[in-house]
Amino acid sequence: MSRLAELFERTRAEGRPALIAFVPGGWPEPDATPEIVQALLEGGADVVELGVPFSDPLADGPTNQAAYQEALDHGVTPDDVLDAVRACRAAGVSEPLVLMGYFNPLLATGIEAFAAAAESAGVDGLIIVDLPVEEAAELAGPARAHGLDVIYLLAPTSTDERIAAVAERGEGFIYCVSVTGVTSARAEVSAELPDFVGRVRARTDLPLAVGFGISRREHVVEVGRIADGVVVGSALVDAISKAPREGRAQAARALMETLTGRTESESQP
Repeated sequence: MSRLAELFERTRAEGRPALIAFVPGGWPEPDATPEIVQALLEGGADVVELGVPFSDPLADGPTNQAAYQEALDHGVTPDDVLDAVRACRAAGVSEPLVLMGYFNPLLATGIEAFAAAAESAGVDGLIIVDLPVEEAAELAGPARAHGLDVIYLLAPTSTDERIAAVAERGEGFIYCVSVTGVTSARAEVSAELPDFVGRVRARTDLPLAVGFGISRREHVVEVGRIADGVVVGSALVDAISKAPREGRAQAARALMETLTGRTESESQP
């Protein structure tokens, strides 16, 4: 059983959604990732998604775009992100680590070579934002051979045919995009989300994780009633970017503690 499968089995038994934290790899500095990952996990994250910086991240909003550009300006490459995963594993991180990014960097490296390197580094899964399930066979084979779950995205506009295809071929979990649009922290969860998640749930037993726009504890609670996982990205990137360099890890940990409800429970008499 993969780390992701074990994780969702455990959180389902605990009656809570898995909390999935996204940060760009190699950001804010090329060597910052292991410390930030550790802080996220200490704060309550169950899974960490590391973004692979890319020059044209069309699905990402301005917060993540700026972070990606900052990483690229520092010369961060996909190999550097894999090195960060290796450093996390060497430091004792055992929780699932997933790469999230775009297809071009994989093509530039070579799909087989990238999959082999990801397995060696300790990556558990790949989320390739601009690779629809109908065109993913080129990646799916090498990824499966190297023990990597290929995690597909579905949007509220996804057809029943695409939902069925993802349900058939998906691994690890299905990433349900909460809104039609790009990543960004939002004030409210979409009123259409329950119907969308219900459409996907009717076709698969795979865990469903909801992302795009999750930024508050109440969002986690609300989404956690209908989904198996909650993804927090832009709000986390924003919190880290606003903190002084020496306080970035603490900012990451503090936001995770708030999102998990730890801060709230610790304040109770």
